[in-house]
Amino acid sequence: MTDTLHSHGTGPQQPLRPFARDPQRWDEERSRALRFGHVCRETVCAGTGEPALVYERTGWGWLGWRVPSDGTPPKVPSQIGVFTPGRALPQRLAVRWLTRRPARRIALTATSPASLRYSAAAMGAVSFFAALFALSRGIPADVVLPTMLLAPLLTEHLPERLDERARTHVRSVEGDDACHYLQRLAALHTYIVQAAADSDRYELRRSAEIGHNLLWGAADLLQNQDTRTTSTRLVHRERLMAQLADQVAQILQRTRAAPTADEAVQPRSDESPLGPLPPGFEPASRPTPPPTNDISPRKGFPPMTQTRPDDTARTTDVYLLFAHEPYYPSAGTQEINTTLVAADTLLHPQVQQPDGARIHDRLTRGRQPGEIIPLATLTHELGGGADWPAVGDWENVITDLLQLVRAGECDALSLGLPDIARALIIAGPHSQVRAFDAGADELITYGPNERAAVLAEIDTFLTCLVAEQDLWPGDGLLPPLFQQA
Repeated sequence: MTDTLHSHGTGPQQPLRPFARDPQRWDEERSRALRFGHVCRETVCAGTGEPALVYERTGWGWLGWRVPSDGTPPKVPSQIGVFTPGRALPQRLAVRWLTRRPARRIALTATSPASLRYSAAAMGAVSFFAALFALSRGIPADVVLPTMLLAPLLTEHLPERLDERARTHVRSVEGDDACHYLQRLAALHTYIVQAAADSDRYELRRSAEIGHNLLWGAADLLQNQDTRTTSTRLVHRERLMAQLADQVAQILQRTRAAPTADEAVQPRSDESPLGPLPPGFEPASRPTPPPTNDISPRKGFPPMTQTRPDDTARTTDVYLLFAHEPYYPSAGTQEINTTLVAADTLLHPQVQQPDGARIHDRLTRGRQPGEIIPLATLTHELGGGADWPAVGDWENVITDLLQLVRAGECDALSLGLPDIARALIIAGPHSQVRAFDAGADELITYGPNERAAVLAEIDTFLTCLVAEQDLWPGDGLLPPLFQQA
């Protein structure tokens, strides 16, 4: 792979090294590996076996390091594994099982490649004496003998079956080229994960989730293909991961910036009982000036106007953002209370029609490519909601969209926004949200600028997801109204 991107921002510049945060751990693991000797693979156990392998478990999988004969730490891992995003119990158990210490084996003869696990040999001896004891107690031989024979066989072959089951939850790569590439990607992701672990900021946690998905996708590509075959897609993923790392580094720099003297004596607005400020927010000024219409546009977010969009211009490459009742995709996952879908998902046959097509017609008028339109913005454009009856039943349409997302019938960006950020999305483009700061005994007002900051943060996550492939709106879509005319 010749086209390789390296991060030039403020993110990590050094590749991963064995147990970088605990160098003493490498010395301990190396000594233990050398005491156990070489590693036998499958049924081959020659005297000059492979070098010992030390596994370093991480929050996203593991790194397998070979122990060089000269004792120096290796520079590139010989194996990298990534478990499926969504750190559930099966993934954690799979990583622990696949990174267990290699089984010691006994060569049956000096010249034969056949060997037997120590555990199987031990189970054979135990089952033999157990069988003698059972026979002496009068237990029938037709029960005892099959059990005695099956016990060592299961001990010998059951781990291989468990290996196959555990590998369904992970993607692992070997080889110098593949591991060298994935090592760079893992270094960037590890930097993001460590930043998210030391902070409660939503954008850092979300960046870690996106990074894990990028790492999983790269490992999935490399598991059955080489770097040359998939070079374009791999470089694209590395570029996205580098951008994520640079964004995280910039967030950390802003967070660590020393406050001014005036800020030091004032109570912090982000410590109100309502929780931290939404992603990307700066503390609101006191008092908040009246809302203005000169919000500087961010990528994909032109300034909201009070006029309705042009009836002739059409842009289908837009997205609908709507809030809904919170739910949890699975046990132990983050709450989902806001969802973003492609505009064409409104044309899905399982969405109430023609209401969905009519809302799609309004949503795509006079927009910019890639623009994110909250449902509240549509309500604002429809006379504050007075014209919704002439367009469609938005409540049933949103319910149908959410059912599509949860059933996997379309792609979506599912978000767990903080309370104030969600309230700003629900409010109109020129509305204000007020929160009471009990510590300072005063109201804090959030307005259009803070709302634009929330949309800009959502756009950052969306850009990473759709850079390679846009959100899938589903199958069997109906034609838009402006094509039916």
